[in-house]
Amino acid sequence: MALQLFNTLTRKKEPFVPIEPGKVRFYVCGVTVYDYSHLGHGRTYVVWDTIRRYLRYRGYEVTYVQNFTDIDDKILKRAEETGSSMGAVANTFIEAYLEDMEQLNILPADKYPRATQSLPAIERLIGELEIKGFAYPSDGDVYYRVRRFKDYGKLSGRRIEDLEAGASERVSEAEQARKEDPLDFALWKGAKPGEPHWDSAWGPGRPGWHIECSAMVRATLGETIDIHAGGEDLKFPHHENEIAQSEAITGKPLARYWLHNAFLNIVNSTSGEEEKMSKSLGNFRTLRDLYRVHSPIALRLFILQTHYRNPIAFSPEAIAAAENAWKEMAKVFSLNELIHQLDKEPEGDLSEEHVATFVKAMDDDFNTPQALAVLFDLSKKLITGRNIVVHGGNLDDSAAFACQWRTFKRLAAVLGLEPRMVSLSANVNARSGAAGDLSITSEAAALLESGALTGVPAVEIEEIERIIGLREQARQERNWGEADRLRQQLLDQGIILIDHKDKPTTWRRTES
Repeated sequence: MALQLFNTLTRKKEPFVPIEPGKVRFYVCGVTVYDYSHLGHGRTYVVWDTIRRYLRYRGYEVTYVQNFTDIDDKILKRAEETGSSMGAVANTFIEAYLEDMEQLNILPADKYPRATQSLPAIERLIGELEIKGFAYPSDGDVYYRVRRFKDYGKLSGRRIEDLEAGASERVSEAEQARKEDPLDFALWKGAKPGEPHWDSAWGPGRPGWHIECSAMVRATLGETIDIHAGGEDLKFPHHENEIAQSEAITGKPLARYWLHNAFLNIVNSTSGEEEKMSKSLGNFRTLRDLYRVHSPIALRLFILQTHYRNPIAFSPEAIAAAENAWKEMAKVFSLNELIHQLDKEPEGDLSEEHVATFVKAMDDDFNTPQALAVLFDLSKKLITGRNIVVHGGNLDDSAAFACQWRTFKRLAAVLGLEPRMVSLSANVNARSGAAGDLSITSEAAALLESGALTGVPAVEIEEIERIIGLREQARQERNWGEADRLRQQLLDQGIILIDHKDKPTTWRRTES
């Protein structure tokens, strides 16, 4: 079966046929950088990273572009609240975003265009829209004539007559006076006193949000790309407006395939009902908050257990199940020494049966739950074989065992499920709650660098750090009984904790 993608534009699955054989131009709408990334961001970017990984596995040369929106009212508000500047706020949270995504084993994009670095392309596109009659200036602003684009609404399924209802009530009187039509949206916003601005043919100001992505797609990937992706909340108006802006100029499709991931909700611990994540409901979860308690790769596994087009519900029970599943899978990565003793062909064949089942699942619109079932099956077989050898038995077929191990490692890498260590250059501690929260402490990183932890699997260190994080949380809540229990749990595993007055807890192994 050929790779099938569910195209939001056509509302059906379609065979994937790239514009240029063997190559994929892939654009994903990125974050507005005014705060730390939350769990919903994690869901979105794990999805697109996994799809990019799979496209590469299938032999495509993928150019993956993800923008940063670094001009926005929310960024300005954050700068005012902190006595900073828009540029400084944006840089802080771009760096934080990259750190948080690295923890989830998300590969860096090939390009990260920023709105502030794309202003010439933005101004050029607005000028072309004005020449063609799709844009008009008004008192320092520039607006897009929605009704002039005959296909407006084709992505989201919205009709002009439906949008008309209440449109005038959704804009201020001042803005309504500047617009020809309440449906029109801003391409350029005239400067307000005290705000950052840039010079343009229409006077000082800054671009609207929608025009930024149209310009960045065109500048980095061309007039028509293969895949344009983002969260389902972006279908309207953002992606709809991108189509209107870009296609009005080129007369060509902006993207051949539009992909959208569904929302992530939080399960209310009292009612059991799913709620939208929000600060007002008290259920907001930043990724770095979660990293203090949960393994980032377990979070990635949790995300991949749900198909990207289905809503996902986060609860303590769900993430605990993912933690346990990851612990079992992670045991497979500690089989290196055993495999080296058994396997005379480290670069040998993979299990055709398992690979075929995995590919069939992923070719069906990236069905990661079914693909994970392949890994769980391999993991179970491999752990069973390991236990036989550990208890002095012999494997029926050591070559088949080694083949299964190679297959597991290769397919797990396609889904980004790999034990990993963070960069040793990290300068802050995960358990401190500081800006650069990491899944392993700087002290543990230093021990690794010195060779003191040689032979300790990365996944084991990650688990030790996770338990220390839970203990620290218990201590902050003055739950001394739980803190003592966790200390004893580690001691039973041969890990001694050393608490310090002026720095985070460190640890070492007991003498064997």
